Amino acid sequence: MLAVVHSYWVHGVEGQSVRVEVKVQKGLPIFTVVGLPAGAVREGKERVFAALAQTGLALPPRRITVNLAPADLPKSGSGFDLPIAIALLAAFGHVPPASLSRSAFVGELGLDGSVRRVRGAIALAMRCRADGRARLFVPGGNAGEASAVPGIDVAGVWGLEELIGILRGERAPVAAAASQPLPPAAQPDLREVRGQALAKRALMIAAAGGHSLLMSGPPGAGKTMLARRLPGILPPLSEAESLEVTRVHSVAGLLDQDHPVKTVRPFRAPHHTISAGGLIGGGNPPRPGEISLAHLGVLFLDELPEFSRAVLETLRQPIESGYARIARVRHTVTFPARFQLLAAMNPCPCGMTGDDCICRDREVHRYRSRLSGPLLDRVDLQIPVAPVGWEQLTGAADALQPDSGAVREAVVRARARQAVRRCAGRPVLNALVPAREVMEVCRLTDAGENLLEEGVRRYRLSARSVHRTLRVARTIADLARQERLSQRAVAEALRLRAGLQAAVTAPGSGHLVHSPPQPLG
Repeated sequence: MLAVVHSYWVHGVEGQSVRVEVKVQKGLPIFTVVGLPAGAVREGKERVFAALAQTGLALPPRRITVNLAPADLPKSGSGFDLPIAIALLAAFGHVPPASLSRSAFVGELGLDGSVRRVRGAIALAMRCRADGRARLFVPGGNAGEASAVPGIDVAGVWGLEELIGILRGERAPVAAAASQPLPPAAQPDLREVRGQALAKRALMIAAAGGHSLLMSGPPGAGKTMLARRLPGILPPLSEAESLEVTRVHSVAGLLDQDHPVKTVRPFRAPHHTISAGGLIGGGNPPRPGEISLAHLGVLFLDELPEFSRAVLETLRQPIESGYARIARVRHTVTFPARFQLLAAMNPCPCGMTGDDCICRDREVHRYRSRLSGPLLDRVDLQIPVAPVGWEQLTGAADALQPDSGAVREAVVRARARQAVRRCAGRPVLNALVPAREVMEVCRLTDAGENLLEEGVRRYRLSARSVHRTLRVARTIADLARQERLSQRAVAEALRLRAGLQAAVTAPGSGHLVHSPPQPLG
């Protein structure tokens, strides 16, 4: 007697198809699972037999072999309990094989016959849709999450006995209702930040173009306060982006059961004691790290030099590529990691500047050397954040300063211009424009080209820095609704790029041209 049931498991953040083949023969009562099963899969035998006995369908002693195909890829997780149980019932004739033809099954079994939640249900549903399966049976606790994937019939079941009745035609399956997204919580307003015109301007440019930003200033200057307001000026997630974010958080087991679908861009702020595996991802089986949990959102690294240098260096490749690749002996896992890096640091170990600083030159050098040149070269915007004066702190709020809603509207308009300007056949943010198309997308005026040429010589910018400066200038021009990059846009981009060193020199002159912060709106 042979029965075949289709199922899925999560490899990285992608669903993978598995054929669960069960062969029942006469002989010694032995239960064998082959196909590189992990410990949780092998232990599923005890859960399956106990659940079947609970439903009154105890199986006679037979030689049972379960094969998980393809057999050369390691399988992990507890979601194979339900398909193995259904395949056994089909092999013994307790459910009609015809009811299994276009369906797939995923779920963990309890000893009482209940069907429990599994991780990554939305990734499994996406794979099931791609395979052309008509129906996916999932645990009832995962039904709302999996039903967020359009184009597939998802049925949630709470117990093995209920599922047997559905397969026998004794009861109708209950279609899962799509879960209602959680209403977005109120975001802190940018207008609450007093002063800091340069930092607010840099924050808006970063949001409009998806650029990374590093802020350096003494304690209490408002760096963290500013960072917490970045999500409030970012545009909302599209439907496709929402599914991507939800899939990663589902695999990590971080979804809210009542409102599983993510509609707000993630904001992750890991502590500086985090390990490389916690930041990039790892484990056995590999799980997403903080950079993947920040996918399509913001990764905020406060007190940047306090992070281990070895940990920070692991960010270099994901910042460029938009993904993290975890290599193991038997397989390689790729996690999406298209995050927006936002970091803050003090100018020195004591945090103070000028006459108040008590640090020695050697200590300051050691502190700043924790950030390597190649890593800083990948940060688009680097700005100083000065302390807020008494007059700004205690005076009336500036009514001319727009709130987060007005800034978000400007950001959305700038991103709409970027969406029309397609690169490699698809819309991309300015920060992600491919190097081969930078000069085409970032067309300069004659004055802008002259200023950039002098800026390259003065600051000794690398080729990467030149491209990143052009991308920032492109975003500034988009905010100003300009087609070509003017001298003013290039000057501001160079100022924000040179950032912690400071200003821009005008071509052919011996004085500095300061590019004042532009209006936010």
